[in-house]
Amino acid sequence: MKLFGVAGTNGSGKDTVGQILAEQHNFLFISVTDMLRAEAKKRGWAVEREQLKTISAEWRRESGLGVLVDKAVAEYEKAGGDSKYTGLVIASLRNPGENDSVHKLGGKVVWVDADPKVRFERVSARLRSAEDKKTFEQFLLEEQAEMQHSGDSATLSISGVKATADIFIKNNSTPEAFKDEIKKALL
Repeated sequence: MKLFGVAGTNGSGKDTVGQILAEQHNFLFISVTDMLRAEAKKRGWAVEREQLKTISAEWRRESGLGVLVDKAVAEYEKAGGDSKYTGLVIASLRNPGENDSVHKLGGKVVWVDADPKVRFERVSARLRSAEDKKTFEQFLLEEQAEMQHSGDSATLSISGVKATADIFIKNNSTPEAFKDEIKKALL
């Protein structure tokens, strides 16, 4: 199985990497964030970052640090796996244990980033939820808090994910330039 785990900062273009690989190169794209959103809705919880972080930490404690990758791989196999797809792309990795799982499966971890102001503008424009309405300063503080885990290995540690990423892509310019960067780096 060809496998890419995608990680990066908020608003950097992680889902776009998955969508491009799915639409143009026949990968199955699985958003672990969508899995977490679905679980929050199933529980009757608000679909907000704090609730998603709570669910992901709970799942990691119950089933191991790579549980989100395991769930994505199970979905890939259920959907037809290698007989139907070129590979699997999973976004968004937020714990180093997820990187470890991708690496154990022979995959690569891709880190996507962009200038903070560019990312803030993207997040503000998409407004997925009321919590996307924040000041630039709040956006930066939230990011800083998510970069380090709380001492509990099951929580988010985005800096830990970045430290063991294999491929780095910048997304500061046009969508076409980003597509070119993805193709050069991954295909």
